Amino acid sequence: MFPWRNLQIMKNIRLTMAEDYCTIEEDEVREIREALENETLTSAVAKIQDYFEQLDRVELNIAITGESGSGKSTFVNAFRGLGDEEEGSAKTGVTETTMEPTVYPHPKYPQVKVWDLPGIGTPNFKADEYLQKVQFQRYDFFIIIASERFKVSNVQLATEIQRTKKKFYFVRSKIDNCINAEKRKKGFDKDKTLSLIRQDCITGLQESGVESPTVFLISSFDLQLYDFPQLEETMERELPKHKQRVLLLSLPNITLDINQRKKEALQANIWKMALLSGTIATVPIPGLSVVVDVSILVKELTSYYQAFGLDDESLQNLSEKTNVPLEELKAVLRSPLNKEISADVVIKLLTKFAGAGLMLLEYWVSTIPVFGSMAAGGTSYATTHSMLTSCLNELADDAHNVLMRALQTEV
Repeated sequence: MFPWRNLQIMKNIRLTMAEDYCTIEEDEVREIREALENETLTSAVAKIQDYFEQLDRVELNIAITGESGSGKSTFVNAFRGLGDEEEGSAKTGVTETTMEPTVYPHPKYPQVKVWDLPGIGTPNFKADEYLQKVQFQRYDFFIIIASERFKVSNVQLATEIQRTKKKFYFVRSKIDNCINAEKRKKGFDKDKTLSLIRQDCITGLQESGVESPTVFLISSFDLQLYDFPQLEETMERELPKHKQRVLLLSLPNITLDINQRKKEALQANIWKMALLSGTIATVPIPGLSVVVDVSILVKELTSYYQAFGLDDESLQNLSEKTNVPLEELKAVLRSPLNKEISADVVIKLLTKFAGAGLMLLEYWVSTIPVFGSMAAGGTSYATTHSMLTSCLNELADDAHNVLMRALQTEV
């Protein structure tokens, strides 16, 4: 038992809460505080480590369905940040190419699984039998896609999904084709055209018995242009809290708002990472805290890099979609982490933030009963929190600059 050993760490947690009050759950703080005050150090560390392991195990299954030729497979690819011709992409075509439910894991977040379901709308289609066939219970929600007006089969499926207490969303695809066709007409008004398409879909659904339907207009080739951001926010909001984060981080970086919300989601975990570092720093074993700090930081910084799409593959994909040369996108990157994230780099950064002497002092101070543990824990907590916050800000700024460069050319 060590009810007072970690007062300095808890003080740091309270200070962090003041900074990040909007993203930290009070019950999380209470649980970890109780572990620090009433349990063994090993137990407290285990609770924090288990939290991160649970995050890695969170699985999200998204079902994409609709009539043949509606653009289901193209949407599957776009959602995963892939083009139709890339390795691992869903097969696309003008005829139905999906005969059985086919799973496509996200290339960076394999726990996010996007399922391309067989097309609906055949003469023998029966919504209840369809759901049983595709094993509806394994999906967190359904996206029902139509490239024209929603038909009876779409409504039948939605009604059956509703009975299973699952969420579903109506998506009108191929909006880019509609806009391009209307552009040829005199007096073309983009906003008016979009409003007419949306109202036509809503009217059709209402005539089929759907009350107060919401329809999202999208182009899988330009997700940022129409209603995809609103669709994503709705899906995220209606998911259980523990699944919201994995959906957000897996999204393609297509808007500044998505980038900002990713930053906030990643920021919310920094205090837990710092706390893990701080609690281990109170164990008087030479080198243990430094080793753990390096391991924590390499993993966490890599996750930032991945979430913001700053790797070469993601930048290349963005370059191809926006017709901005890859070299121009890379030219706006400022963080040194864009060159390498390794143990050596992290050790240099730790030295910058804490000083090499401070890391050595951490061990010697930790051997002093009570006060030594408090000082060592506080030092490690503060250093880890400060470094992760700074690096996250740098990479978020780079992601912002990359997207601004890409969007400026599109405009």
